[in-house]
Amino acid sequence: MNKTVELLRKYDALLTGHFCLTSGLHSDTYFQCAKLYQYPNVVEKLAKELAKKLKGIEFDTIIAPAIGAVIFGYEVAKQTGKRNLFVERKDDKMQLRRGYTLKKGERVVIIEDVITTARTIYETQDAIKDFGPEVVAVGCIVDRTQGKTGLKINSVIQADPVLYNPDNCPLCKQGIEVVKPGSRVGK
Repeated sequence: MNKTVELLRKYDALLTGHFCLTSGLHSDTYFQCAKLYQYPNVVEKLAKELAKKLKGIEFDTIIAPAIGAVIFGYEVAKQTGKRNLFVERKDDKMQLRRGYTLKKGERVVIIEDVITTARTIYETQDAIKDFGPEVVAVGCIVDRTQGKTGLKINSVIQADPVLYNPDNCPLCKQGIEVVKPGSRVGK
């Protein structure tokens, strides 16, 4: 774990300050995994680590939510020798588009970069449910859930986040400017 944290720091993917997360919660720590995507060898290294954790799980296809996890999902698919798809947001709803399809019973692993509330994981499941696949696992670089989602998450690292409700955020009370580095607008 320490090597991964060092890697995240080295490539400015682990930030400290006052952040508004995609979930709407505030935190003093933000994982900006997109910074890693500038360095294919780093992404490959992290994907190999996650691929080891997925060994023993029978699956056919990787699905990643756009845009944040598309590159990591591709690399995990490459490392596991599996098919790779992505879902994307259209009309504020995740959808499987671009002619992608799944077969009924197809075994799927959903890959994300960082998971805090698992909202995007659930949106991804909703986007593919009409095809009838079986979601057999979830994987990510950073798991910030503390086991609160009920999902079994395979991750390169687990982080115990400091999370605040915006109505009771001590960083807000201190007047520290809040930054929203994520890609999603609103909550």
